Amino acid sequence: MAATYLDEILERHRARAARDERNWRERVGQVNYDGPSMYEALANRAEAHVRVIAEVKRRSPSRGWLNEYMNVAEMASAFVRGGAAAISVLTDDASFGGSVDDLRVVANAARVPLLRKDFTVCANDVLDTAAMGASTVLLIVAALSDDELREFLVLAEACGIDALVEVHDHEEAARALDSGARIVGVNQRNLRTFEVDPTHAASVIGGLPDTVVSVCESGLGSVADVRRAAEAGFDAVLVGEAFVTSNAVEEMVRSFASVPWFGRA
Repeated sequence: MAATYLDEILERHRARAARDERNWRERVGQVNYDGPSMYEALANRAEAHVRVIAEVKRRSPSRGWLNEYMNVAEMASAFVRGGAAAISVLTDDASFGGSVDDLRVVANAARVPLLRKDFTVCANDVLDTAAMGASTVLLIVAALSDDELREFLVLAEACGIDALVEVHDHEEAARALDSGARIVGVNQRNLRTFEVDPTHAASVIGGLPDTVVSVCESGLGSVADVRRAAEAGFDAVLVGEAFVTSNAVEEMVRSFASVPWFGRA
């Protein structure tokens, strides 16, 4: 079978992790995040609207450059003015054109919870996320073993950050729940082909208890898409490409953040 986007990306990240000689156990206790909480921002049941996680995304492996010369500070400020509850920042360079510098710029420009969007494959990645000033690490179930999921969730909690555990189907959702995930993102993008099915997340959310914060990811390009996610029961949506390619970012974020939150039946 030919290598997929995910296979190639993970191979590169695991090779990087293998070269990392830092002893992560010595770093535990030295890294502690004390900024705004992603879980609290998304789990606020008093909020009558869907929470929006707006993403700083320069390029896509499947589409190429989306906004190569983005002014990240201005983009983050527009996100916040539009009502985004949190911001996601791609820090993978080779495939997404992101950087740690982008995350740090956003951290200085916006006082909202930040998700470091990258391919976490080792304990040092979790600790680095907290050290960078992000409130949340991304854990992709398809990329990790059950032991890694549990270990990284415990480590995230130890250094004061949340974890967004990303799944693509019912089996992965069950693994996420078994690992103790409190925030579960259902990605409508197939990470092996990078194709998007805008109706996929609604078929997966039924397996998630309402005690878990649910996030719909990918394929959200219109208010109608966000409403579909809200009606399916999602608490939040993560949107990148639609925002960073828009000529009216603030207004678009505001329209998405104005969609009513329905909760789960």
